[in-house]
Amino acid sequence: MKSQDETLEEWCRLLLRAFELEDVDVDINEVLSVAGVAAHSVVRPAAPLTTFIAGLAVGLASGPGHAPDASSMQNAMDVARSVAKAYAADEAQAAAGSPVVGSAGASVPTGTPGE
Repeated sequence: MKSQDETLEEWCRLLLRAFELEDVDVDINEVLSVAGVAAHSVVRPAAPLTTFIAGLAVGLASGPGHAPDASSMQNAMDVARSVAKAYAADEAQAAAGSPVVGSAGASVPTGTPGE
């Protein structure tokens, strides 16, 4: 029986091959970490949505026909993590009855993924 890590690595390779992205290196633990932050900071269904949008941002930043580089991937993960944490802070502030100034948008790192 395969471990969860082995299964995820195999699944990742299969998906990359299906999308003809064999040359892309995916940091599975980083993606899962960002998904966990989104799930716990926003709501559980935010996890796949967050990782999808982060991946889309990486693809757009890398340009058509170019494999995404590690820096654009890391930047997208950092932005997603930052927005999720800021959202949670805003929600906690609102629940405490304090006025919310919208830090979720203000705390996003500047620049686009890959810059």
